[in-house]
Amino acid sequence: MKNNILFISLIMLLLFVNLIACAQQEEKNTMTVTELKEKAKNNNLVILDVRTEEELTGPLGHIEGIVHIPLHELKNRINELDKFSDKEIAVVCRSGNRSNTATNILRMNGFDAKNVEGGMIEYRRLQK
Repeated sequence: MKNNILFISLIMLLLFVNLIACAQQEEKNTMTVTELKEKAKNNNLVILDVRTEEELTGPLGHIEGIVHIPLHELKNRINELDKFSDKEIAVVCRSGNRSNTATNILRMNGFDAKNVEGGMIEYRRLQK
């Protein structure tokens, strides 16, 4: 009985440590719109918009100077980003969901990518 309690306690401790490590790792994979704007000033940042073509001309518009690769095309077109391998890539979409997926794809392929929290909705909200 005592061994079972010790074993369960150890498993719970490992799960807790893993949860904290994952939370900290996820935090490193994101940036705020404010951070995006600051980093864009130094010209060492690439902004990748993963929305559809129609969304770029929609009410949220787009950020000037972006690289545009829709999420559904990213895996097939990822080599287009090789020339930016030495730069940080800020990934943006409408709300931050698709860009989170794109960020994970880029990071798995060795890019220094960060998801822009809140996406273009937040970007436009902060411009008002």
